[in-house]
Amino acid sequence: MAEFNLTLNEDQLQLKDWVHQFAKDVMRLNAEEWDDREEFPWPIVQEAAKIGLYGIDFMMNAMGDPSGLTLPVAIEELFWGDAGLGMAIMGSGLAAAGISGNGTPEQVIEWVPQCYGTADDVKLGAFCVSEPDAGSDVSSLRTRAVYDEANDEWVLNGTKAWITNGGIADVHVVVAAVDPALKGRGQASFIVPPGTKGLSQGQKYKKHGIKASHTAEVVLDDVRVPGRCLLGGKEKLDAKLARAREAGRTGEAQPAMKTFEATRPSVGAQALGIARGAYEIALDYAKERVAFGKPIIMNQAIAFKLANMATQIDAARLLIWRAAWLGRNGGFKNGEGSMSKYYASETAVRVTEEAIQILGGYGYTREYHVERMHRDAKIHTIFEGTSEIQQLVIARAISGLRIE
Repeated sequence: MAEFNLTLNEDQLQLKDWVHQFAKDVMRLNAEEWDDREEFPWPIVQEAAKIGLYGIDFMMNAMGDPSGLTLPVAIEELFWGDAGLGMAIMGSGLAAAGISGNGTPEQVIEWVPQCYGTADDVKLGAFCVSEPDAGSDVSSLRTRAVYDEANDEWVLNGTKAWITNGGIADVHVVVAAVDPALKGRGQASFIVPPGTKGLSQGQKYKKHGIKASHTAEVVLDDVRVPGRCLLGGKEKLDAKLARAREAGRTGEAQPAMKTFEATRPSVGAQALGIARGAYEIALDYAKERVAFGKPIIMNQAIAFKLANMATQIDAARLLIWRAAWLGRNGGFKNGEGSMSKYYASETAVRVTEEAIQILGGYGYTREYHVERMHRDAKIHTIFEGTSEIQQLVIARAISGLRIE
């Protein structure tokens, strides 16, 4: 195991500056426009692809970093720029993680690049888990996958909800129940290749925040995919199902949960970037805004708010970096991934609200970025495991008990 070390190396520091420059020069300048338009920002993603920020090479290098820190460092800077645009750039990563975490080496090589395409021909990926009646409770998925042995095909039916890039993605990764009686232990992940008949976009959601990120239902109506599109392969699935039926339980993680566990520090880094962006705007404003003859930061009521914001942001970053390091070097012991996502997302909501308060009436207008940051922050306490689900994961980890 590598030595625990949270010092960024020269390459990581250069990457941080490079991503920050893109966030400052491109994302901040275009954030309000795409928030208003509430549609997928193709020009921004294409610009990110041209400089190598959106693409398979960037993601593989970041995910292959033995320290685990490269990806959260880059994500923090992106979301410092803007969360909606950041989500549009990072959204395909969840599909890539789902393939990498559950697929065979051959499947990873074939499908992960297709989630990104090339700089000249950008593609998208979507990871489809949640359903209208199954959000936090992923063990209750109703989407079914039935094997057609005669044709070596899987037939998928169901509706997925709240899917990032849903319906507009080229590659959809769908988690479905193969044996509903086994609940989460009877699920598997499937690749739905580009152009597959029967997959369509349902309603597109109008959201409170991250409006530049496309979120929609994905409808699966007798979607047929080749047997080779079952991630991990049929032999592995059959063996897992047999063990689950025989033992009544299994220690194997659900496909969706394996993906979420791996990505929680990255989601925490998204929230961290939003929080830091709002804090910096509030700090600058407090030093410049004069009231009653002095900068408002000279008042303890304002200064202490900023002190708390800075402390919470640093604490969140340390939790995220520790979780990212553990994810690459030995795994989580006490729900560290959930700790990082839970604390950072709650911090983002608090910090962005305090930023609005410090700016007063200006903070409530669109003249400043903080009102959008506040709207963008809230989703992080909900998606990829609500704050309550994170608390449940942590409680189970520290107690060793099946707390309900």
